[in-house]
Amino acid sequence: MLDIKFVRENLELVRQSLRNRNSDVDLGEYEALDVRRRNLLTEVEALKSERNAASKEVPQLKREGKDAGPLLERLGELAERIKFLDEEVKGVDAAVWDFLLRIPNVTHATTPVGRSEADNPVVRFWGEKPEFGFAPKEHWELGEKLGGVDFARAAKIAGARFAVMWGWAAQLERALATFMLDVHTREHGYLEVMPPSIVNSRSLTGTSQLPKFAADLFKLEGTDYYLIPTAEVPVTNLHADETLDGEVLPLSYCAYTPCYRSEAGSYGKDTRGLIRLHQFQKVELVHFTRPEESYDMLEKLTGHAEAILQKLGLHYRVISLCTGDIGFGSAKTYDIEVWLPGQGKYREISSCSNFEDFQARRAGIRFKDKGEKKSRLAHTLNGSGLAVGRTLVAVLENYQQPDGSVVIPEILRPYMNGLDIVRPLG
Repeated sequence: MLDIKFVRENLELVRQSLRNRNSDVDLGEYEALDVRRRNLLTEVEALKSERNAASKEVPQLKREGKDAGPLLERLGELAERIKFLDEEVKGVDAAVWDFLLRIPNVTHATTPVGRSEADNPVVRFWGEKPEFGFAPKEHWELGEKLGGVDFARAAKIAGARFAVMWGWAAQLERALATFMLDVHTREHGYLEVMPPSIVNSRSLTGTSQLPKFAADLFKLEGTDYYLIPTAEVPVTNLHADETLDGEVLPLSYCAYTPCYRSEAGSYGKDTRGLIRLHQFQKVELVHFTRPEESYDMLEKLTGHAEAILQKLGLHYRVISLCTGDIGFGSAKTYDIEVWLPGQGKYREISSCSNFEDFQARRAGIRFKDKGEKKSRLAHTLNGSGLAVGRTLVAVLENYQQPDGSVVIPEILRPYMNGLDIVRPLG
């Protein structure tokens, strides 16, 4: 969330950021609350000053043998009024807090201004689109004909937007996840962590999924527990309400977890295949850094995610999300989009974001350098390294052969017990 002092002192900047984001948040509500709060505090201070003066006068009247009754009665009135106003201030403070939770982050100066995803500029390409001497099939057709992906049985036991993986497909998903974790821990210096995949509302508020995105979450009925939409939530909150030693920064964690999303706003989108499921697996990368180092870390983070695609030989592009398409809590985001020849389009496979201190302020994540009196808010970053199911999709579509078989990328074969090709059944 944004600092209340920052909002108060930079109203026009925040208002412009909201316009750039196409946000419907009205700062007039905050301004009215702020005026109300200031007026209440002014009255409270005046009444407390009167109370203090009267409290000093009472013993003087008694020493002089004068009637202190009217003044004592006034002190009682003051106490009641101050108590009432203090409760009013608490109520306004709670309303201000709730309002601040609904204000998206101010975007970084290098985030391009635009209305929608159509305005996202391409930063770079890697590799070349594969050429086929036949019409490439989409991944769901390949997966079903190869006997590895089963949507019908998944629908029977759970419903739409689920998939069952059999044999080679289950093994390939596991191989991809292990390969990603190995690269990130051995080559990129991440510490692997296995967090809970159920979190409380405090954690979701800390990473800004709540209150705005409640409809996208799966809540466990009758509890304060939710299934995680991404490992970003539990991993970032590992250091909630902590003051870290500045000497340990940056901290870099990776985690492989299931993820659960209701896809509430995706009606009619990607109804077939593995692109948009309610349950999927992802390797997540999370960083805690000093503010002055966070944008260098964003470039490194994005490069770490790209390295996985490069090792798999998959063509992709990197785009910079514009203000009209960027996530609620992010100040700057790069999306990595892999080429899917079966669909004939680029699809997001990783989103790498710098939240600056937006999440840290919500979650209470601070650091202090040796010898310094005051702590500072850390900057948090995260990105997929990668979405495992979507990577499997990319392998299927990019490595398909004319007879419907799929070649396993060479770098994955040690994880597949040497399997080099998956052939159609029968």
